[in-house]
Amino acid sequence: MKRTYKFRLYPTALQQATLRQWLTTCRLLYNNALAERKETWHRQQQSVSYYEQASHLKAAKQTDQLLQEMHSQVLQDVLRRLDKTFKNFFRRIKKGEHAGYPRFKGKYRYDSFTYPQSGFALDYHNKKLRLSKIGDITIKLHRPIPSEGVIKTCTITRDIDHWYACFAVALPDPAPGTQQRAIKSAIGVDVGLKSLLTLNNGETIANPRWFRKSEKKLAKEQRRKDRKQKGSHNRHKQNRKVAQVHRKIRNQRNDFHHKLSRKLVDAYDLIVYENLTITNMVKNHHLAKSISDAGWGQLMCFTEYKAEEAGTVVEYVSAYNTTQLCSQCGKLVPKTLATRIHSCPYCGLVLARDHNSAITVLHRSTHYIEARSSSSGQELPVEPG
Repeated sequence: MKRTYKFRLYPTALQQATLRQWLTTCRLLYNNALAERKETWHRQQQSVSYYEQASHLKAAKQTDQLLQEMHSQVLQDVLRRLDKTFKNFFRRIKKGEHAGYPRFKGKYRYDSFTYPQSGFALDYHNKKLRLSKIGDITIKLHRPIPSEGVIKTCTITRDIDHWYACFAVALPDPAPGTQQRAIKSAIGVDVGLKSLLTLNNGETIANPRWFRKSEKKLAKEQRRKDRKQKGSHNRHKQNRKVAQVHRKIRNQRNDFHHKLSRKLVDAYDLIVYENLTITNMVKNHHLAKSISDAGWGQLMCFTEYKAEEAGTVVEYVSAYNTTQLCSQCGKLVPKTLATRIHSCPYCGLVLARDHNSAITVLHRSTHYIEARSSSSGQELPVEPG
């Protein structure tokens, strides 16, 4: 299996200038290669392959000083990235999906380049990342890369005024079934907006609402940007300030989701989520901002990949009528979105709406049913009700 390890870089002013120049050169190479493909198709009705474009790099480097200053495999990866974009475009077209034709990259729309095989080396002792034709850059190695892992690629990424190194590491796959923990504790999870998570044991996780808390500050910075002349240096500086607010919100959300998913994976052997179609849910313009701010999909993704390494099972069950059904008697109890208490007229169960839904989610899990049936008298945690 593959994992990506991301570390902060601290390049000098000269190294930052070199990195920015490399990004510009990569962007221009990408745009020129895209223009060549478009023109060749319009004139000759023929496609241009990656290998054809890569074979021209050697001749192009003899006349372009900027290309000579770059690592050859980094340039090849730019063309490989464009080729992958076209393959994805045609794949979507064949499937009948919506697909936009590959576009040219604007000045601030190209923020990474990759060493696909060689040209980089980590110096753990001196905390340096050695990049071919750039030099040694200080790196913050805040966690170790597993010794059994093999670093396949190194991607240098720019995030406004921060720089990062992302290492794609190949780790040995665990033997099938040997790493999975016995299911002794299980939890059903209902995601929401008032509370981010409600568990079947009644525990709730508050929704931090990172975007909502920073919305006034973001609006203030955006108004300042709108007052500045388009194309001016001051407007560009203000654009960076707006982007920095967005970055802080994103980092807060990521940090919270990482810690919460780790807590769930360490505490439970089985985690059951609703199988939500979030892309359709955000089409509701009344709830779209709040749903995006909560980041349900990201939290589920973080939980899933952490569980894979820890041996925890993550299961997705149907979300149909989880809030309408009574978790105790199974009868349908219709509710509007404004109804926050589940009160069953058939069995008398009274619970918070989301708590009732979380219990129903857990009951739909096939792993939970199998674990209870094979527990031989040693029951899994029983839901209140």
